[in-house]
Amino acid sequence: MQAPRSDPTHPYRSVIAAGGPATVAAGEAMLAAGGNAVDAAVAAAFASFIAEIGLVHWGGAGLALVHDPSSGQSLAYDFLSAMPGLDGPPERSALDFEAVSIDFGSTRQSFHLGRASVAVPGAVFGLCQMARDFGRLELPQLLGPALRLAREGVPLDAFQADTCALLAPLYTHTPGMRRIFLVDGRMIRVGEVLRIPDLAETLERLALGGEAELRVGQLGQALCRDQAARGGMLGPSDLQRYAVRRHAPLRIRYRGLDLLLPPPPSMGGLLTAFSLALLGETGSVAPGSTRELRRFYEVMDLTQEARGRIESMLEVLSGGEVAERVLAPDFVRPHAAQLRARLERGARHGPRDAGAEPPGPAGSRLGNTSHISVLDGDGMAVSLTTTAGESAGYVVPGTGFIPNNMLGEADLNPHGWHAWPAGSRIPSMMTPVLALDGRGVRLVTGSGGSERIRSAVLQVLSAFLEGGLDLAASVNRPRVHLERGILHCEGGSDPLAVDGLEALGYPVRRWPGGSIYFGGAHSVGRGAEGRLAAAGDPRRAGAFGGV
Repeated sequence: MQAPRSDPTHPYRSVIAAGGPATVAAGEAMLAAGGNAVDAAVAAAFASFIAEIGLVHWGGAGLALVHDPSSGQSLAYDFLSAMPGLDGPPERSALDFEAVSIDFGSTRQSFHLGRASVAVPGAVFGLCQMARDFGRLELPQLLGPALRLAREGVPLDAFQADTCALLAPLYTHTPGMRRIFLVDGRMIRVGEVLRIPDLAETLERLALGGEAELRVGQLGQALCRDQAARGGMLGPSDLQRYAVRRHAPLRIRYRGLDLLLPPPPSMGGLLTAFSLALLGETGSVAPGSTRELRRFYEVMDLTQEARGRIESMLEVLSGGEVAERVLAPDFVRPHAAQLRARLERGARHGPRDAGAEPPGPAGSRLGNTSHISVLDGDGMAVSLTTTAGESAGYVVPGTGFIPNNMLGEADLNPHGWHAWPAGSRIPSMMTPVLALDGRGVRLVTGSGGSERIRSAVLQVLSAFLEGGLDLAASVNRPRVHLERGILHCEGGSDPLAVDGLEALGYPVRRWPGGSIYFGGAHSVGRGAEGRLAAAGDPRRAGAFGGV
């Protein structure tokens, strides 16, 4: 794994960290032009849909937290994908819904793509709403960096090229995708310029018309026309009635700070809040020690045990009611007692798990998600995570617009394919986080990585807010993740600490090095001395910058 991409000594007034230099440059340009943290995050996200095309696309969705110190207001933005079908149920036998298998090394996994894998895209709506609510700059300026990338193309870095190659069966599934991702009949390689036909013209219209271009304009019409003609489920009413939701964030106290997380339907936010509530019931431990590894194992294990109860509550109660119950002392206290009892025992609380075959070097799921963190000189902060699944494997004709495949991922559709009621939000593990102390925002973080998002966020928070590590060390230190009873220990973990954990009866898997499997927690924050710092997570080619 590369060295941490961070410069904690640089005297930045505003900082940004994200999944690549072109994404960061878009945010820096807005900050330099007098924009605030929201302007920077929105412009960076728009640019990422081209520069980070191996992970995110225009047809995706997202979650964001915004803190405005001038008003003291903090908001959670939910622009997750929604189940289509408000114009009536489709003819099921005619749906374009096809399984494609991806080879992750020691395991293969199937994803479904095609028109019927497309959920209502929320990203454009959410970013435009954030800009209207808090931004200083106009939409044409915010779209400027993305429009330049669309006109000129973008040279692929090694990380994006490798990701595209891994997903080649999806990214070469249709002629429209092959025109983007193939060069002379083969997958595009590092350094070669990726171009998306027709996208620049679409972005020019978006800059002039705003979100109406997707809701009722040429882009939205083309998307719905293609869906109707080729076996999709999304119709005009799905776009016209989609609404960005703004909520009060979940707020918990942790080590004397206020932590803000997204409420349901972000399962990631609620489960991370519960894990933090448990972690806060334990004493301090040495970073990287056997005691810390054991604490993370047991907290993750108890959270997973509680998850079933929490999901059952969500089937009958509102998200707000569930969050209130789950974070209440009456719910947390018995689990915290279990945690203390387990940690006080001399060895693991139960028999060694046989476990299942662990995932290969890239994990059983890549986790096509990216994160952006921004903190400006006035103290405004944005934590923004976006995803598009793996893409639906096609381009809307004449637009350059690549839709999501949220309806084609098994873990997002636990009740079966196309079982969500029309208009309902598709739940997510995305977990953008803000940490505040008496002086304002202390840390802005989040991660990509599917199920590993929660463990990545938990460990960055613990290291920076409790362990005394600086931001670069907090982001870059080796991570662990509990999957099917096995604690996966990233390369660089102290071998003696892992030996000690294993001697106590805990199943472990030692990874030879750093890996994308453990997330990509691009973070910014304020150190104890008050200086701003930024760190791009090298596991996902992170970059940072500022003005």
